Amino acid sequence: MQSLARAALACPKRPATAIAGRRLASSDSHAHEHHEEHDNTQYPKEDFSSPAWRGVILASLLVAGFYKYAPEPGEDNLLTSYIARYGTPSQVWEKINKQHLYLTQEATETILLFQDAKRPAIHRCRYPQLMEQVSPHLQPVGTSVDMSNVVVKGERE
Repeated sequence: MQSLARAALACPKRPATAIAGRRLASSDSHAHEHHEEHDNTQYPKEDFSSPAWRGVILASLLVAGFYKYAPEPGEDNLLTSYIARYGTPSQVWEKINKQHLYLTQEATETILLFQDAKRPAIHRCRYPQLMEQVSPHLQPVGTSVDMSNVVVKGERE
């Protein structure tokens, strides 16, 4: 096997001028007789009568007219005067709001009443006959209660 150094020496070297000449060559054709296509579009004449300039001039005239005929800062404008003339007066809204406040307060009190309500305590006896089986004779003085009006209810009543 040959060494790499010998193999490199064995390759024929090209002259430097051939490489430089080859680098300057190009595969694209840039001939002088090639002419670019020219744009043949006809553009309209630019002056201040184009639609864009007409819009700008009309808008500036409208702004100037509005500024001239607009109400002073202390005066009401047309929209405010229209609302004041045809709107509902503030006294009517105050009356409606007060009525709504009273109804809401009444509803709140009713809700609180029902939330705090409790059923009355009823002690149901399993054997109601026990109330009648007690002897009235063995009771010390002051410890018995008059139960003549008591109506005993059972579980089903």
